[in-house]
Amino acid sequence: MHPNGSALLLTPTRRRTVGVVLAAVLVLIGGLLLAYPERAGAAADPLISRGRTATSSSDEGSGLGAQNAFDGDPATRWASVEGKDPQWLSVDLGAGAEVTRVKLSWEDAYAKAYRIEISADGTSWTRLADETAGNGGTDDWASLSGKGRYLRVYGTARGTAYGYSLYEVEVYGTPGSEPPQTGAFTAVAAGDIAAQCTASDSDCAHPKTAALAQKINPKFYLTMGDNQYDDARIADFRAYYDKTWGAFKDKTRPVPGNHETYDPAGALAGYKAYFGAIAYPQGKSYYSYDEGNWHFIALDSNSFDQSAQIDWLKADLAKNSKACIAAYWHHPLYSSGGHGNDPVSRPVWKILYGAKADLVLNGHDHHYERFAPQNPDGKAVADGITEIVGGMGGAEPYPIEEVQPNSQKRISGEYGVLKMDFTDSGYSWNYVGTDGKNKDTSPKYTCH
Repeated sequence: MHPNGSALLLTPTRRRTVGVVLAAVLVLIGGLLLAYPERAGAAADPLISRGRTATSSSDEGSGLGAQNAFDGDPATRWASVEGKDPQWLSVDLGAGAEVTRVKLSWEDAYAKAYRIEISADGTSWTRLADETAGNGGTDDWASLSGKGRYLRVYGTARGTAYGYSLYEVEVYGTPGSEPPQTGAFTAVAAGDIAAQCTASDSDCAHPKTAALAQKINPKFYLTMGDNQYDDARIADFRAYYDKTWGAFKDKTRPVPGNHETYDPAGALAGYKAYFGAIAYPQGKSYYSYDEGNWHFIALDSNSFDQSAQIDWLKADLAKNSKACIAAYWHHPLYSSGGHGNDPVSRPVWKILYGAKADLVLNGHDHHYERFAPQNPDGKAVADGITEIVGGMGGAEPYPIEEVQPNSQKRISGEYGVLKMDFTDSGYSWNYVGTDGKNKDTSPKYTCH
């Protein structure tokens, strides 16, 4: 880097086939390494990007995700959507690193123009190298000098009519130290929330659960669907939900329930109009995010029968680098309440179980219930998923009807919220009633 902070722009090394010149250069390099042995160490900087978490501006398909460019397999690749500029591919190196070399192995869909950038926070980028006349193949950028945690390849002009596609991106340098995990945090969760009533009605429950949730003051709030009754129109969201749970809307991570599909303006119309990008941060009604050492997956169980969400879930889990996984949606696979078991989510459970997920949160039945860890077939197993039914956020309670195997605790008729406590390696929770008292305390679980 120059003293004024501007990046030094380099040209990638290209292979030449001039034998005599190459031999002379090799002799010269050998002499230089003998004279300056410290440069031999620099040439051997380790590969620091293999297996790291990767993201991209777009993926052409579920089998062409960003992680493929960092898996060390020359047969897999990342590919962006076709015909659109710009596109980018980014990797999280885990901690601030000194980057000295980047090697790109292009598929036929290469970049004619691109730049390599580095960032400390994934937001502000510094240019390390710039290509304006790319011709595909292998670009080996040596003698780079940059420090940061995130590195990306930012394509500005395609070399073909297709997209951008890379078999491998290899980043070399001096790795930084992994920051210590300090990720303990609290979340509040509830489903089935805003009936068509207000605080002026003493029997209206969602103002009370909202006051309790706000008093806990968690890192964020999870809602497990049926956020607004009865048809989840935008006018009802504004008249009821917004007056209570809307007080912390910007800290809420919602999913839709079946009542959000009843809107006369169209399925999820009012839900999307009210929450906007909060509920659609990745442009879909399902999304994921990380907090501490946890990966959270918010799903739309109204469309579990659609392959797009299932394919997305598989790709999302394949990219995950966090040790602990929690997922939440509306319809529970297992429930002792009025709706009972709903097999619509069994395929999702199988995918999550295969990825060693730890926790599932659901609503739909208006009671509180916790289950022992179990597999998708309902067998109690040590490596199973813990399920919680938490539909007690404000809608009229449902009675317990048929107690299911592995159900450990059930409470009906009392409104409240889940106070979820997460650590770097585990989780536990309390079911807290609107009177502020703990109604149930879970065991302490360790992540798989």
